[in-house]
Amino acid sequence: MSISDVLARVAQIEQLAASVPATDPATGQAPFAPSLASLTTSPAVELASAGTTTPTLLPLDSAATSAVDPSAGLRALAYAEGEVGQTEQPPGSNDSPRIADYRSTVAGSYAGAPWCAYFVSWAAAMAGAPLGENGQGYGAVEQIHDWAQRTGRLLPAGSVPQPGDLILFGDRHVGIVEAVNSDGSLTTIEGNHANAVSRVHRSPSEATGYLRL
Repeated sequence: MSISDVLARVAQIEQLAASVPATDPATGQAPFAPSLASLTTSPAVELASAGTTTPTLLPLDSAATSAVDPSAGLRALAYAEGEVGQTEQPPGSNDSPRIADYRSTVAGSYAGAPWCAYFVSWAAAMAGAPLGENGQGYGAVEQIHDWAQRTGRLLPAGSVPQPGDLILFGDRHVGIVEAVNSDGSLTTIEGNHANAVSRVHRSPSEATGYLRL
């Protein structure tokens, strides 16, 4: 996917997000932001999102509610989707020219380090919602978890995520949710999975929590 394709998709998401009312007239509650999968014509995404359901959102802590941009996660997801297929060069090196771009958005990053956290930090930064109090990004999953907890963005294990949420696997791995499927399973985009940016099928039982941008 070219940069122009990604930018066009981000613009489409922002236009749709702007048209969503602040509250649902019927319920008085904030409406669910539409899945990015419904906005794309990519065959791979259409396959991943077939049969997806609209998840029930859990309320965020009040301290974080005003800081959350409803469309930020979808924008980050659009960038992440555009990177599927990027690989380490050579395999097992934790490096490539593109992975160096992911590292560049994280303060104190260094070549050769596991890069799943670099990848989601890059996607968030590209979406205009960088991770960290100072937008510095994070190179460790534990740091992402702690920041999410400090800012009230952390959703516990067992929550139903929405597309664009970061998905945490303890302190060892992180990705981004692409779709919540009708059988309850998740489709994710993950950096540093099989030495590449990969689309992965996950059971919710694998997640230890989620972060809402």
